[in-house]
Amino acid sequence: MSAKWSNWAGNETANPQSMVRATSEDHLSHLVARANASGHTVKVPGSGHSFTPAAVTEGHMVDISALQGIRSVDRTSRTVTVGAGTTLNNLNSLLADVGLAMANLGDIAYQTVAGAISTSTHGTGAHLPGLAAQVESFRLVTATGNILNCSSGENPHIFHLGRVSVGALGVVSEYTIKVVDAFRLRAVEEPMRLNDVLDNIQTLVAQNDHFEFFWIPHTKWALTKRNNRTEEPLDPLPKMRGWFEKTFMENYAFGALCYLGRMRPSLIPKLATALPSSGSRTYVNDSYKIFASPRLVRFYEMEHSIPAASLPDALREVVAMIEAKGYLLNFPVEVRFTASDDVALSTSYGRASAYIAVHVFKGMEFEPFFKDVEDIMRRYESRPHWGKIHHREASELSTLYPKFNEFLELRDQLDPARTFANRYTDQVFGR
Repeated sequence: MSAKWSNWAGNETANPQSMVRATSEDHLSHLVARANASGHTVKVPGSGHSFTPAAVTEGHMVDISALQGIRSVDRTSRTVTVGAGTTLNNLNSLLADVGLAMANLGDIAYQTVAGAISTSTHGTGAHLPGLAAQVESFRLVTATGNILNCSSGENPHIFHLGRVSVGALGVVSEYTIKVVDAFRLRAVEEPMRLNDVLDNIQTLVAQNDHFEFFWIPHTKWALTKRNNRTEEPLDPLPKMRGWFEKTFMENYAFGALCYLGRMRPSLIPKLATALPSSGSRTYVNDSYKIFASPRLVRFYEMEHSIPAASLPDALREVVAMIEAKGYLLNFPVEVRFTASDDVALSTSYGRASAYIAVHVFKGMEFEPFFKDVEDIMRRYESRPHWGKIHHREASELSTLYPKFNEFLELRDQLDPARTFANRYTDQVFGR
């Protein structure tokens, strides 16, 4: 049955030949093999939270939401095996039920496990890598329908090259992920002058388990978040205050300002001052309840990873460019940090990284601004997030990842007929 599909942001749409729900791993294998034998393409859209056309296809879209839930827990090795179609939000709840947690998470949890891992999604924390580095093994359905176990001990070449694959090697049906005992975080959220943040960034990052900040364009303020592990008792925001500050102010009220700014862009600099520049809040809650927040206001996003030491210079260039060109922006610029890892196509491969993410409210023009930011990022050996808008192509990306050509060779072996190709994989990996 044909259907029309759209991603979360609405900037990518598709009219696939069919959209089928795989009811099991064997069914998934059958669907992929049948498409391959017919010369058709297959893509798995997950939650549709990528801003790129990573899931777009004129072939067959396969929904793997039935492949969800925790399959097993190994408390000795601190690992869980989970269906690849499980959303991070659901996984967080399931882990909490058995006294476990992810060591780190991003600030959005709508994505499926497969979508988040395969695009190198990450959280923040100078001593913690992204989600793909927490993978111990995975099961891969190849173009011919074969199912491969991939780990450091079984099909190690596929494991080391394929944890981040942007869906170009096959369909992952299951992951075994490293987890930790459930823990609490003490969150301290307060505004700081942007220059003070940048002048003291090394200390702020080093002295906190998880540090990030949001610069408010058209102001000199940054909203900082320090999340640190604690043994303190739970002390969450009171229910009404939490709803008011996290749901109403950060979503409904902020959304209203965005709509007003879209109708009257000249008001945006004044509207920016409505975001808080004084006051702070401190609270303690379960880790996953602090890592991820509701995001009801839709937007377009681009994010680049750069060497962590380059963050102050790069962000100051972005600020200066925005001021010089007169861009009117109603979304904060987000900055996060991760440790180096050994995942071949991870945006933090081989280097401690800082991430600069820029956003534009849905329905507003974003391409000129994003391209200007990207030009600055290029000067800092930046790597674009695989699931967020960018304009890099294979020739340029191959210079940014030492194992890029090894990945292409593996792709040729696993998918010579390009069953999992689309215009995005053509862009980033070549035809």
